[in-house]
Amino acid sequence: MTNKSQDNYSNATLDLVNKFVASNQRKRINLLAEIESESLGIFNIGYVLFDQFDKEGDDWSVGWILQVLKKHQPNFFENKVFNNWFNTYSDVNLKYDELQLLLLEQKFEEADRITSSYLRKLAGKLAEKRGYVFYSEVNNMSGSDLQTIDRLWNIYSNGRFGFSNQAKILKSVGLRYESLWPKIGWKRDGLWTRYPNSFCWSLKAPDGHMPLINQLRGVRLMDSILRHPSIVERHNNIL
Repeated sequence: MTNKSQDNYSNATLDLVNKFVASNQRKRINLLAEIESESLGIFNIGYVLFDQFDKEGDDWSVGWILQVLKKHQPNFFENKVFNNWFNTYSDVNLKYDELQLLLLEQKFEEADRITSSYLRKLAGKLAEKRGYVFYSEVNNMSGSDLQTIDRLWNIYSNGRFGFSNQAKILKSVGLRYESLWPKIGWKRDGLWTRYPNSFCWSLKAPDGHMPLINQLRGVRLMDSILRHPSIVERHNNIL
């Protein structure tokens, strides 16, 4: 390929990426496969591509580009900063590098498990000891940490997973939890989905499918998380 041809190829790839990032949710979804097919072209553009993106944001289009590179062009990640490219924050000194890497690699079952462990840590030592969270412990959880968890799930799921997306779906079904459970795939034919094998640990899962919150703890735990002030802020007071 001549230099001119290479430049034209790179420009076409960059135009596609810019179109993808600038599109709305529906148009982005239609471009997912095309972006994935251009992984080599994106790799050839190199690290400079990410100079235009916001590490503080939660734009899932950037998450998808990183997931495509991780799957098809793993050498891109010789610069290990891209394993945890988005900045994360914690008020209680938790590190979210492992969660971000698992989501980047689309290892959603493992990411869900570590999310549960983070929630127990945020709830306090009693929750860690008993192995689950009481709804009454949620309001005292760090808002910065809950926002970080929600943001990472949103970034690496094409904007479809996370607490704030679950809240939007709950709103869409009139705040009826019995309507929410089947909508997000936690109940089928009136029966609770069996953990872990009957859950869908991939991007083929229904919107809002992850992260899981133990249904056996009842509605109050889920409701407390979705109504936590930090999550309310992220989903614009939708509840």
